[in-house]
Formats: sequence, structure tokens, C-alpha cells
Amino acid sequence: MPLFGAVIVGDEILSGRRADKHLAFIAKALNERGLTLAWARYIGDNADAQAQLYAETFAGDTIVFSFGGIGATPDDHTRLAAATAASVMLEQHPEATALIEARFGETAYPNRVRMAQLPTGSILIPNPVNQIAGFSLGQHHFLPGFPEMAWPMAEWVLDHYYAGEGEVRQTVGFIVPGAKEGDLIDLMEVFVSNHPALGFSCLPSYGNDRHPEPHIEFSVSGKPQLAEDAAAELRAALVARGYPIAR
Repeated sequence: MPLFGAVIVGDEILSGRRADKHLAFIAKALNERGLTLAWARYIGDNADAQAQLYAETFAGDTIVFSFGGIGATPDDHTRLAAATAASVMLEQHPEATALIEARFGETAYPNRVRMAQLPTGSILIPNPVNQIAGFSLGQHHFLPGFPEMAWPMAEWVLDHYYAGEGEVRQTVGFIVPGAKEGDLIDLMEVFVSNHPALGFSCLPSYGNDRHPEPHIEFSVSGKPQLAEDAAAELRAALVARGYPIAR
């Protein structure tokens, strides 16, 4: 199954002036298709730092969604950074140029048309909102920072290029009231060792909307039957140690 990563660009996010929503979106969009987000990176509007990051990710096998920085303002460096990282030139992409001209007419010049300057070899990602395309370069997919544009574009990429790549997965969770992580490390280590193909999560809490008292929320994820069986095994091991189980 392919690995996916996310790059989220913008000083406004790193400074706290704007809250990021892309990470939660792309994780959910992948999960819905039986795919998994392996990592995420945040980076500011710095051309050199972006180029270095993309050079690292181009060198790997991960499929990367990059959000932000593909506009035409002085703080938008992603297009140039991607070209630099891939050791190619920026060129005026004919189809992207035509889309911008059709959308904006004479006002496409002199500035909006700059957004059609893309790394050599780029393939367009259609933008259903204003027709200013994103672009794919290899297994990297570059999208605008605006969620209303970026999210349907990301879903188009997933459904166009990666349909059928995922597997049906299920997450089975339960709550153990009064449990403490430190008392259960040995049990968890044995469980994880016995089930290397499954995802495992241990989330302690002092109380929340799901359960008002201190507790641990355990979850097991993977192929449905394997996840169900392993979760039942974990519940049984906890009950054997005297812990109650709550949903």
C-alpha cells in the first residue's frame, strides 16, 4: 500500500494567525479510501527551506500533498521551490495559461498569468472554483492554500490516480476506566508484538465528553476481522487484570 505525506505551507499557520485545517482533512480523505497518512510537515514561506524539503521528499517513495504557496504574490514560493528541488525550470504552461485567460480575460495580465508558470513536466490538477489549476510533479501534488479549492482538488487526485490502492480497514475502540499507562506497559508491548500488522493507539485522559472520569481509550485498526479479534483479545487481557471495560 502506498505511503502518503502532507506538506502545509505558510507563515500565517506557523505564527498562529490562521489555524490549519488541511491536516485533518487529508487524513480523513485518505482514511475514507483505506489509505493512511504517514507523516506531515509544516514549513514557512521560505523558498530555500521549501526547496530543501521538497528535494528530500522527491528522493523518497512517498506520495505527497502540498497545500499552499502556489499563488502569484511575493510570499508564494512553492512553484519555484518545487522546480528547484526537481532540478527543472519554471515554464509558462500553455494549458494553465489558457485556463487563466478564459477565466479572467484581459485582467489575467500581467499578474494572474504568473500562476501558470509551473515546473517543467507538470500535469494540471483541475480547480473547480476559479479554474487556476494546481499541478502534479511526479508523485507530488501541489494545491492552493484555500480549503474550498484545495480539498475537492485533493479528492480528485485521490480518485483519479489512487482509486483502489487502499484496503478496507476498521478501527475498534473501547475505554478502560481508572487505567494508568504505567501499569499496562508490559501488556501493551506483548500485544503490539503479537499483532505487527495492526495499528494500536493508547490515549490516556483525565476525563472528557466520552467518559467523565480518568481513563485510557484503546483502539486497534486494520483489516476488519483481524481488528475485531485483536480488540477482543486485548479486552480479555485487561479484564483478566481486573479492569472494567466501557464503550
